[in-house]
Amino acid sequence: ASRREAGECRRQLQARLAEMESLRGAHQSLERQLQELEERHSAEAAGLQDTIGQLEDDLRNTKNEMARHLREYQDLLNVKMALDIEIAAYRKLLEGEETLFSTGSVGLSALNPLPNPTYSFQPRGFSSST
Repeated sequence: ASRREAGECRRQLQARLAEMESLRGAHQSLERQLQELEERHSAEAAGLQDTIGQLEDDLRNTKNEMARHLREYQDLLNVKMALDIEIAAYRKLLEGEETLFSTGSVGLSALNPLPNPTYSFQPRGFSSST
């Protein structure tokens, strides 16, 4: 009975050792898979970080370009307003001259109301990026 029990224990021990070796192999396989997944995810994360950096650069460049366009637009709007003011002034002068012509009393000073016209507007130089 002791020999049978010892034989049974040996068989159980061998079964457990075989099971343990099988589990070690499975464990090593899972460790390799885990390492491969970590490497792949780390490479993907690095790629995504690069993409994020590139998109942030693109966004910064786009914001700078929009700011430049806005400044140019504001400058052009200022030019337009100055020209509108100047046109309105000349229109008033022309209306005044038409009134003088219609009354028939036109003097030399009425024909040339501004002997030395001066312009207060100084346009800013633009650089074209197109």
